[in-house]
Amino acid sequence: MSDDVLKVFGFNLKVERMKRGLTQAQLAELLGVHEKHICKIETGRQNVTLKTLDKIASVLNIKNSSLLEEK
Repeated sequence: MSDDVLKVFGFNLKVERMKRGLTQAQLAELLGVHEKHICKIETGRQNVTLKTLDKIASVLNIKNSSLLEEK
């Protein structure tokens, strides 16, 4: 993923997480990852695999594509 895509993904993830009233720690627990991993994703410093993308979308009950769309 390019840096721009990572930033868009991270921003969208943060928005969706906050809409649901979840902290980074709570989302991390639901995904089975460390809280720092969520922080790095949301700030565009961490790439995600398709498997992780799918898991995030499933946990947040949204379409995968909604995390990648620039808004």
